[in-house]
Amino acid sequence: MESDFRPGHCQACEGGVKPLAREALERALQDLPHWQVVDGALERRTTFRNFFETMAFVNALAWIAHREDHHPDLQVSYGSCVIRYQTHAVGAITENDLICARAIESLLA
Repeated sequence: MESDFRPGHCQACEGGVKPLAREALERALQDLPHWQVVDGALERRTTFRNFFETMAFVNALAWIAHREDHHPDLQVSYGSCVIRYQTHAVGAITENDLICARAIESLLA
């Protein structure tokens, strides 16, 4: 798949990027088994032993989001976090969302 994105980094987007084709998204999800598409967003649920571990993860995720200038929606509770990526300017999942999901997987590995 040809992409306008730099390998491994998000590209600034103000809505001029096309959503991923269904086939491309399905192929990408094969390498991201903990992620699924829920209501048009890429979503992953994680669990942790305690609040401190949850917040440490959220802070590390915030650093990645800041570095990439691509920010997820988060639902944080005592021992879990739900991460949702959707390129808001496009209203769909784009390559930026996959790049960030891969970065999150590396963080959790």
